[in-house]
Amino acid sequence: MKHLTGLAHIALYTKDMETSVKFYETLGGVVTDHADVKKPTGTNHIKMVQMPGFFLEIIEPHDGSPVTAEGGLFPHIAIEVDDIDAAIADLKAAGITSFRNPEPNTMPIFGGIRNIFLFGPDGELLEFLQHLS
Repeated sequence: MKHLTGLAHIALYTKDMETSVKFYETLGGVVTDHADVKKPTGTNHIKMVQMPGFFLEIIEPHDGSPVTAEGGLFPHIAIEVDDIDAAIADLKAAGITSFRNPEPNTMPIFGGIRNIFLFGPDGELLEFLQHLS
C-alpha cells in the first residue's frame, strides 16, 4: 500500500518507567523524547527510546490500562505514513473499515502528530502515524 514509509514504533506498557528505561538503555537505547497524554481516566507518561533500527514508545499508563503479560504488554504497532488522509482513503478504498475512531487525532506531542488506530483481523491494534514536523 502506498503512503507507508516504515515502522514508526512499537508501544510497550510498563509498571515502572525508570526501571524500563534503564533496561533499554543498557541494551543500547537512548531516550529521545517524552510526553504526558491526558485521558479521561488518568494521564499516561510516555518516553520514546531509540533502539538500533527502531523506536520503543514506553508507556506508563495511569488510565486503568492493565500492565500484565496476559493483558498485553505491547498495546500497538505504529506504522509511519507520509500522508495520513491519503492513507485512510486508501484503507477505506481497500474495504478496511475497522477504525477505532472515525477521524484521525491531532496531538502536539513529539513535534506534532496525526494518527488513527484500526484493528487487524485478530483484534491487533495498529496505529497509522504522520509526523507533522
